[in-house]
Amino acid sequence: MRIDAFDYDLPPDRIAQYPTPEREQARLLVVAPREADTERALQHRTVAELAELIPEGSLVVVNDTRVIPARLLGLKADTGGKVEIFLVRFVEARILEIPGGEPRDAEVWLALGKASKPLRFGTDVIAGNVCIHLLGRGEDGLLEVALSSLSPASVRSALEAEGHVPLPPYIKRADEALDEERYQTVFARVPGALAAPTAGLHLSRALLGRLAVRGCELASVTLHVGLGTFQPVTVDDLDAHPMHAETFEISRTTASAIERARERGRPVVAIGTTVVRALESAANTEQPGHVIPMRGETRLLIQPGYRFRVVDMLVTNFHLPRSTLLALVCAFGGYERVLDAYRHAVLENYRFFSYGDAMLLPREAG
Repeated sequence: MRIDAFDYDLPPDRIAQYPTPEREQARLLVVAPREADTERALQHRTVAELAELIPEGSLVVVNDTRVIPARLLGLKADTGGKVEIFLVRFVEARILEIPGGEPRDAEVWLALGKASKPLRFGTDVIAGNVCIHLLGRGEDGLLEVALSSLSPASVRSALEAEGHVPLPPYIKRADEALDEERYQTVFARVPGALAAPTAGLHLSRALLGRLAVRGCELASVTLHVGLGTFQPVTVDDLDAHPMHAETFEISRTTASAIERARERGRPVVAIGTTVVRALESAANTEQPGHVIPMRGETRLLIQPGYRFRVVDMLVTNFHLPRSTLLALVCAFGGYERVLDAYRHAVLENYRFFSYGDAMLLPREAG
């Protein structure tokens, strides 16, 4: 399908630069099933009301990935020049031999680098208690760097202390103390994401408690959101787009929870498009509606015409124009219905993207 079919006009002031004061305060645009009467096609609610809007006894699936502090701001050890290093992918742990010094525990990463003058391999960058050794060029043209700790703390502890929250490029400000909490879900558990699974940012522990009271079961998947989630589509036809890869894991516990939901006739509700991608990537073709426990990498591109096999309802933020995520949501909720809802959200001053508002929609029949 042509990428320009997923375009819409979005005034820059609709892009949220900060989260709402409380997670549940975000607005929620509820898209009714197609068969609902016209007056109830769109409802303006709040995330706090999700426990009433999600069917009683549903299986609610979240992404428990944890955002790592991937931005490191440092100085060149030899010249003092400013450098920004953005960690992209962990490679391995190794012992780093330091000329004239003791060997150090290190973590090797692929990264992006930015400086006023070209970075030279073999030099070091100091970011607080993290030493960044510039090793060379790695996969996909990325830098290969080794991180070591200049304090008694472990490499990972030093990174957690010195790294900055990797806010998306459309948030036009430096990260602040509030982002350390609010750009992380309350159920974040497995470190590895470079961007938050943003629909999950709205869920508070109190809201999860109210869902439990309504008989809803909570399950989790892990999908590490990578920089590819912001990768622009540069081709006219989505079929020609080189879809980015993301690692994911579906546990036996979650697969069993989905099996129980199917046996009891209860819907599977995905909190975010990352959950949809993980579950649909693990769909059991021999048992419709079920998933296979697995760990792997997905390049699944979902666009209108895709037949969903696992997810019945979706809570999702509003996504970038001309993006693969908007294509996924259009495939799930119906192309015209979703784009009509987006245009309505713009007119009603909803807040867009990572720190923005959300929508709830059922899967398009068929």
